[in-house]
Amino acid sequence: MEQVGVRGVREGFEELYGAAPEGVWAAPGRVNLIGEYTDFNEGFVMPLALPHTAVAAVSRRSDGVLRLHSADIEGPVVELRVDELTPRSDTGWAAYPAGVVWALREAGHAVAGADIHLASTVPTGAGLSSSAALEVVTALALDELYGLGLTRPELARLAQRAENDFVGVPCGVMDQTASACCTEGHALHLDCRDLSIRQIPFDLASQGLELLVVDTRVKHALGDGAYAERRAGCEEGARRLGVSHLRDVPYEGLDVALARLSDERVRRYVRHVVSDDHRVDLVVSLLDAGDVRAIGPVLTDGHASLRDDLRISCPELDLAVSAANSAGALGARMTGGGFGGSAVVLVESADIDGVTKAVVEAFAEAGFTAPRVFPAVPSAGARRIG
Repeated sequence: MEQVGVRGVREGFEELYGAAPEGVWAAPGRVNLIGEYTDFNEGFVMPLALPHTAVAAVSRRSDGVLRLHSADIEGPVVELRVDELTPRSDTGWAAYPAGVVWALREAGHAVAGADIHLASTVPTGAGLSSSAALEVVTALALDELYGLGLTRPELARLAQRAENDFVGVPCGVMDQTASACCTEGHALHLDCRDLSIRQIPFDLASQGLELLVVDTRVKHALGDGAYAERRAGCEEGARRLGVSHLRDVPYEGLDVALARLSDERVRRYVRHVVSDDHRVDLVVSLLDAGDVRAIGPVLTDGHASLRDDLRISCPELDLAVSAANSAGALGARMTGGGFGGSAVVLVESADIDGVTKAVVEAFAEAGFTAPRVFPAVPSAGARRIG
């Protein structure tokens, strides 16, 4: 079941806090179709929201107390004081919603406290932005309850600040923007420089196609330094090339730019980012032209770049991609931060069972944990549901 029931979350809130919540909100996880590690380089990405959501029942408090509880994690209610929230003081799940309260208050919004009960169906550690879903659902609920009047891009920025400055993960803005701004039946073309958004129709079913997610069950954690190291390498490449961000290196001038870089590691990172921005442009052009099947090879090229240049893949992700493509998929690539997590696979609807079977059997033969395979249906962004 991809959706958490409104009734269950509402009843859980009442049981914990002794009164009905003022409302219930949902925010989805996401998969990224193309454009990886491009967001913090002010480039382009194309995520879509999943049916899987984080759901929050929330009420305001006026006494400066923030109470947090998750139905998914064993433990009591976490009680904090909003005026004592300190960045990087907590590395557990509660840091994500607490960080949003901190970010709202840092931005001058008088959030005086809240009771929050959360439940989520977004798989954790699968590269599907479970943390962004927690942040965005909290931000949207508090925005509405406190009448802050924030736009969806502003909510996404505040949620990103919570993850960057409070939790301590230097992510870009893609995940939060996807959770806040995606619409059903579309992929989101996001310019990470000016946050301009274009909703691109992505109705695969009408084309006889489906996008599968292969969750390798290999947990990834972006707080361990690998993500930050690659971000720093990209920033070093931009400095050496004399641009503010790698987005400013034209694809047509990539070979010339690479020739100016002596550090092999930085050169690889630059090549990936500039070429992946180009792949986003290609996918947009193909979708605009109605040639959905032709994006398959672009996805597979993107995986090769993530594997060989950025070096953030793992044996399970590589096997998922190769097994799917060998079984007739139109294309596949890892998605998300890497070192585990998930792959996306574009398939003909008639080939879903065969491709899924091939991937599962390949994992079994390799001695890997059985993957979870499910459809990525382009779904709605954050919203009030009760």
